[in-house]
Amino acid sequence: MTQTYQGSCHCGAIKFSYEGEEITKALRCTCSICSRKGAMMTPEVIPEEKLKIEANDEDLGLYQFGEETAKHYFCNKCGIYTFHVPGRFPGNMRVNLGCIEELDSSNFEVTVFDGKNLL
Repeated sequence: MTQTYQGSCHCGAIKFSYEGEEITKALRCTCSICSRKGAMMTPEVIPEEKLKIEANDEDLGLYQFGEETAKHYFCNKCGIYTFHVPGRFPGNMRVNLGCIEELDSSNFEVTVFDGKNLL
């Protein structure tokens, strides 16, 4: 069963929505940026065309590093990481579960992906 999810950064300058399967689990990555931001993400990837983003260009920040295949988006006003394009899944997105309205991910089963040692 699919449902519509809505979310935003802390200040509301970046808003997003998408339709997907019910979220019952979370994903953490051990790569250098993910381990530092400590966010739990959607376990499933979301096709870019299904993630509807509402933000002014000047509010949506982008950070890339290394081979610059992954794209990490954040709010230039409040600094919150909202979503990213995983390096392994171009054309898809993962969303920060902490940004999704009315979702309490504190009791979710968490899968850890070893991005630190990915070759």
